[in-house]
Amino acid sequence: MLTVVVDQITPRIEYVLEFVFESRGVGYEIVTSNSDTLLNQHVLHYTRLEKGSCWIECSSILSEDLIADQVVGQGEFQGVECFTFDSIADPIASIFFHLTRYEEYTSSDRDLHDRFQLSESKLPDAWIEKAMCDHWVVAILNFLNIEKEEQLEVDLLPTFDIDNTYAYKLKSGKRKILSTLRDIAKIDTSRLQERRSVGSGKRDPYDTFDLILDVNKRFSKTRIFWLVASDGKYDRNLSIKVEKHRGLIRTLIAKGAKIGLHPSYGSFNNVDLIRQEKSKLAVVISEKIKSSRQHYLRFSLPHTYRALLKAGFEHDYTMGFAERAGFRAGTARNFVWFDLGRNEKTNLMIHPFVYMDGTLNEYMKLTISESKELIAKLFEEVVEFGGDFSFIWHNETIGDYGKWEGWSEVLNYTLNLKDESK
Repeated sequence: MLTVVVDQITPRIEYVLEFVFESRGVGYEIVTSNSDTLLNQHVLHYTRLEKGSCWIECSSILSEDLIADQVVGQGEFQGVECFTFDSIADPIASIFFHLTRYEEYTSSDRDLHDRFQLSESKLPDAWIEKAMCDHWVVAILNFLNIEKEEQLEVDLLPTFDIDNTYAYKLKSGKRKILSTLRDIAKIDTSRLQERRSVGSGKRDPYDTFDLILDVNKRFSKTRIFWLVASDGKYDRNLSIKVEKHRGLIRTLIAKGAKIGLHPSYGSFNNVDLIRQEKSKLAVVISEKIKSSRQHYLRFSLPHTYRALLKAGFEHDYTMGFAERAGFRAGTARNFVWFDLGRNEKTNLMIHPFVYMDGTLNEYMKLTISESKELIAKLFEEVVEFGGDFSFIWHNETIGDYGKWEGWSEVLNYTLNLKDESK
């Protein structure tokens, strides 16, 4: 049993020590007394003043209950780079700062979709491709001469976002007329021919649901997130009122698919909208919906996660950057969200993802070969530290259609990572 001596027991200290010790199978207790009864025990002093041989100087961030604009620098602990707070190299506070996404509460700079940008992060560029929170945990355990008791298991967690169920099929009315006129105006004979072919019974180019079901059969953790919004600038899916659309979703459910909500672009701080969309999807699948991922990865802390909790969600899969592959929260492990504004642990489980299809092809402009190299590098990081290797694809990107020609090779490469690593 490890005894952790602190100056003050706070919700922040309790939260971060759960991630450091409890999730690794290390038994511990937190105390504020440095009495003689501790002399023969395994003790870590996490205090302001040195009180023993196993001492980590604590910064003030974990004793606070407010959100402040922290003075953050870079230092080192046991040969591992970490954050400094007020010039104190503090690996435990580094974990808390990174895992809770503290900096996203204090930065007002956002991209055109109101998303926090990696360019505004205090993370050094090289850190985004490392599970830094896990690096710091291992450094702390090594410092304490504690051997990890946990058995590291890495699962592949494929996820699919259904933003646009079909390219042409089932589309009608004004939307069909306008898109057809646009193709005519651009003299886009290819799309016009495709449109006629699909109308004559040919498979729609976005109809890759058999492939998704095959992935679902191989990987039990597979998740599908369905956009039910259909009337916004960035929400262009088929109406959920279309019976054949509803029938497709029910068919997938009947074949074992696990479907969550893909809350719409405008829902990221609107609990009522999230509830409405959740209700629409729940009626179709006749199941309680507990999982979600925000459309466009558009979320704002703490507002989006509070809205999800109010709407009855228990799991969120949005934690990752659109513009860069890697570890937004410094880990591939699932973790409970800590609401900094209320200074408390919540019941919302966060499932971070490592890469998205569009990140590789559209944001980072990588080739297929370069993408595979990066994926292999990120996978090795997860193998070393544990967690789920979670990744995002879309039904329209896995069928080698248009600008995604050849990219199914990247998906297949990812799906075979565990076999290749044996």
